Amino acid sequence: MTALLCLCTCPDAGTAERIATSLVGERLAACVNVLPGMTSVYRWQGKVEQAGEWLLLAKTTRDRLDALSARVVALHPYELPEVLAVEATGGLPAYLDWIAANTRPGAPE
Repeated sequence: MTALLCLCTCPDAGTAERIATSLVGERLAACVNVLPGMTSVYRWQGKVEQAGEWLLLAKTTRDRLDALSARVVALHPYELPEVLAVEATGGLPAYLDWIAANTRPGAPE
């Protein structure tokens, strides 16, 4: 099992909480941290933009990445939402097992 940390920015608290709750509820992520109050500077449609955003840090597995990405796209108001996955090269084995168990479709509650 390969654990991933997926980053996703959101425009506001409501969007961030709705996406985080859906990802965990649907077992696409074992846990999502919601971090408020960041500023993003980025280039969009030929202009440099700046926006206040909320950051999601979702813990998932490589097997669930495609489904997680599709769900973010379906729920997100941005035309091009950020879904960036970083592979965890290590971690507490029991925590990595917990991620795997809590992203397994059909696992008992």
